[in-house]
Amino acid sequence: MVAEILEVLDPKAGEFAVDCTLGYGGHAKEILAKLQPGGKLAGIDADPLEITKTETRLRALGFGPDTFAAYRSNFAGLPKILSAENRTGIDVLLADLGVSSMQIDNPSRGFSLKVDGPLDMRMNPQKGKPASKIIEEISAPDLALALKENADEPFSEELANVLAGRLFSGSQALVKAIHHKLQRIKPEEQAKSVRRVFQALRILVNEELTVLETLLRHLPGCMNPGGRIAILSFHSGEDRRVKKTFEAGFKDGIYSAISDEVLRAGPQERHDNPRSTSAKLRWAIRSAS
Repeated sequence: MVAEILEVLDPKAGEFAVDCTLGYGGHAKEILAKLQPGGKLAGIDADPLEITKTETRLRALGFGPDTFAAYRSNFAGLPKILSAENRTGIDVLLADLGVSSMQIDNPSRGFSLKVDGPLDMRMNPQKGKPASKIIEEISAPDLALALKENADEPFSEELANVLAGRLFSGSQALVKAIHHKLQRIKPEEQAKSVRRVFQALRILVNEELTVLETLLRHLPGCMNPGGRIAILSFHSGEDRRVKKTFEAGFKDGIYSAISDEVLRAGPQERHDNPRSTSAKLRWAIRSAS
C-alpha cells in the first residue's frame, strides 16, 4: 500500500518524518525521496538483526546521516528519539504494525508457518521470553484470552486447553498440534487457525498491543501542527485501538481530520501480495492548535 500511504502522508521537501517500523525499508525509501532536499527520516525498529541490514541498504541508496537515522527501539520510545534528533515535533509519521517479510521468511526466528525453526517469535531476540517458554508457562484461560483478543480465534478455548503448559520443540510441532486438535474441520479452516494462533502468540511475545497503546498516547505531543499520521494494522484488535483513539482525538480537537473508514489494498496488490489482504490503513492530521 505504498501509493496509498504516500497519498495520505503527503511528505514534502524539508520535513521531518518518522517510520516507526522500519523493517526492510521499503516505505522509508519512498518517503525519504519525497523529503528531499533538506528533509530527514528517523527509522525505528526493535529487531537488532535486521535494522543494521536496512540501514546499510538505505545508505547505499545515498541517504547519509543528514537525511536518515536508524534507531533500535520499539515505537513506544518515540519521545526519546525526538529528543535525540533535537526536534520539537514530527511532520510525517508511519507505523506499519505487521511483521516484516524478512522475519517471516527466516525460519530461525520462529515466525514461519511452513519451515521448522525454534519457536521464538521475538522481534528482539535479546529481550523477553520466546513463544515456546510463554506457552509452557501460561495457563489455559490466559492463553484462550490471548487467542481471542489478539486474533479473534473462534476455537480459542479448545486450542488453549491442549496447547497451554506444553513445551514444543519447534514451530512445526505447534502447527501439527493445532491441526490435530482441529482435524474435524476443513483443512482450509485449520490453516486459518494456525495463522491466527501464530499471530496471537507473536503479539503476546512482543507485547505489541501495549506498545501500540503507548504510541497512540504519545502521538498528540509528538506531532507538529498539521502533522500527518498513518497507521497500517493487520487485525481487529489493533484497528479498534487506532480507530477509538483517532475518533476521541478528533472529538477533543486534537486531530483536525481523521479517516472516515479504513483504506485497503487494491485488487492487484492483493493478488500480487496476499499478505496485504488483511491490511487496514487509518490516518489522522494533528490540529493547528
